[in-house]
Amino acid sequence: MADVKWIKIVTDLFDDEKILLIEQLPEKDTIIVIWFKLLCLAGKQNNRGVFLIRDSMPYTDEMLAAVFRRPLNTVRLALKTFEEFGMVEIINGVVTVPNWSKHQNIEGMERKQEYIRNYMRNYREEQKLLADSKHLRKHLRKSNVNRTDNISTSDTSDSETPKPNKGIDKGEEPKTQFDIFWKSYPVKIAKQKAREAFSKLKPDAELLKNMLKAIELQKKTPQWKVNGGQYIPHPTTWLNQRRWEDEDERGSNDSRPGGKAESRFAEYSNPI
Repeated sequence: MADVKWIKIVTDLFDDEKILLIEQLPEKDTIIVIWFKLLCLAGKQNNRGVFLIRDSMPYTDEMLAAVFRRPLNTVRLALKTFEEFGMVEIINGVVTVPNWSKHQNIEGMERKQEYIRNYMRNYREEQKLLADSKHLRKHLRKSNVNRTDNISTSDTSDSETPKPNKGIDKGEEPKTQFDIFWKSYPVKIAKQKAREAFSKLKPDAELLKNMLKAIELQKKTPQWKVNGGQYIPHPTTWLNQRRWEDEDERGSNDSRPGGKAESRFAEYSNPI
């Protein structure tokens, strides 16, 4: 555990009753110096005021005398004085400072440690999502090369496929879950509304995978290819209606009046 770089000392320390009593002793100056050395050692150890040189080995009087560079008898006198005044407690031979929280910024240090933990957890999650997204896109590209069932040559024409928006550079990697979704979705309309709809879903990595897979499959459907993508729903609509849960309709080419394709187009014509 990292050591504490500073300890708190209040300005009225020498008005404290315990310090005033210590100042009446013959060895007062040395005892007060030992007290400060004890606090500094506790800060270096950062063990909540428990003096252990290792997990199961407490500091002895002799060890403290050597570390503080003070005579053994003076160190023993100081420890006895501190114990009588309640400044330290000696439990099963282990010296402890019972009110150690008064002497260091525990709250501030814990806030900093919690911030670092949260930051690293979020960073690792974002890196995992990026890695999963790259793997999924690679898998889908490989699958789409081999998947030609129920798709005619005209259906796969590049001229009918909606072109992606140029708002995201080809070499730019997405930074968040929404960026991954936005880069994959073929229609770039009302980005802020789409972001709000996406945030409400709070998708985890698994749900994002399902969304991206559904988008890649739906790009191949006849409905999404008509008139250069005229009937592709707005991204906000797609998210609000949970369209990744739609069944695969790539084989539905019935565009007769009242047919399945026509009814689907009517639904796309007024996106919300």
